[in-house]
Amino acid sequence: MDIKAWLKEQKISAEAYDADDLIDRFLDEMEKGLNGEASSLAMIPAYVSAEGKVTADKPVAVIDAGGTNLRICIARFNDAGGIELSNFNKQPMPGRDHEATANEFYAVLADALEPLKDEFGSIGFCFSYPATIMPDFDGRLLHWTKEIKIPELVGKHIGAGLIQTLEERGIPGKQVVVLNDTVAALLAGLAQGHAFNASSYVGFILGTGTNTAYVEHNENIGKLDGYLSSGSQGINVESGGFSAFKRGAPDLQLDARSETPGGHIFEKAISGAYMGSLTLELLQVLASEDLFSDSGAAALSIMKDLSTIHIDNLAGDNGRDTGVLGSEAFSDRDREIMKSVFLSVVDRAALLTAVNIAAAVVKCGTGQDADRPVCVNIDGSTYYKTCQLADKVQAHLETLLGERGLHIRCIQVDDAPVVGAAIAGLTTF
Repeated sequence: MDIKAWLKEQKISAEAYDADDLIDRFLDEMEKGLNGEASSLAMIPAYVSAEGKVTADKPVAVIDAGGTNLRICIARFNDAGGIELSNFNKQPMPGRDHEATANEFYAVLADALEPLKDEFGSIGFCFSYPATIMPDFDGRLLHWTKEIKIPELVGKHIGAGLIQTLEERGIPGKQVVVLNDTVAALLAGLAQGHAFNASSYVGFILGTGTNTAYVEHNENIGKLDGYLSSGSQGINVESGGFSAFKRGAPDLQLDARSETPGGHIFEKAISGAYMGSLTLELLQVLASEDLFSDSGAAALSIMKDLSTIHIDNLAGDNGRDTGVLGSEAFSDRDREIMKSVFLSVVDRAALLTAVNIAAAVVKCGTGQDADRPVCVNIDGSTYYKTCQLADKVQAHLETLLGERGLHIRCIQVDDAPVVGAAIAGLTTF
């Protein structure tokens, strides 16, 4: 069996796709979303300003609700524009390992904020899940992603619930601005972008999940809703939902077995939460074709999940934990097959990631001048830590944007969600 040809047939190969066609499809879905038409991309206005001035040494509370962890701290910007974090609290995101209630979620937040109540007046809340941002800077949760299970909060205003919980504990007068993590990443890129005269901004995250935010500069802004007029506006694309691309049987099987069948289609092809599971789908099919040793095929047949970290460690040959993949059940040849299959998953993810970023850059409408590139702030452990992924994405971007005469500069900002949320909390009110 020719594994490479089979992977292409299953659409688990960059060679199975036409990148230019994918970009056109992505842009078409973006336009539909902006125009209020049916689209797999929500195109949610962000409302927070990218123009506000940060006051040095003024503290703000920051909540970063990510795909895996919940982080809460106090942030201050110094005179040099650097951020100083204190009272850092990090714990698992509620609702990830088991279903949680709304009260349990807010209790976790309030428990961390209550001892700090005299140190802040406003809260920048980076909320890494699909939410409609309101003109009062609150966010109404549309649905959970990344396997989070707190069903009571769906459809609720996240910020209002937090303020109510704080008031019930005798902590009145606080204000909260809710923003998506990719909008936070976009804001976090402002300082570096200003330094090299960036013409526009994109925030992109590829970790447990994935999403994109960019600055919309044209007349489409007025079509988003009744509160906006034409001008520049940050847009949360919710790119993990993009579905206008062809998938093979392994993708469909993974989707059917997920917590959200039919949803977050793009996320399931490229994000850290799913690449290991997708690889296992492929390996189990190949095991049924007698391509593995008897013991290896038997071990694969009973595996219920495969960590992206473990298969990535195997592919990268980095000496780190490979879990059951390093056991005697698998021969060296078995492991070579595993590596090649996972690297094909990575190769496709790199192309799709580059398509995503390129579409956002095109939509900005700027970047034609090499001296004024679009600033692309990229965040997320999957992007930076997955074997070969970042290098492949950059190679694809060089080709895709070079053909279109567009220029970008990719940056990485430490603690981007925290920095962006702090900026939002300090400049919104």
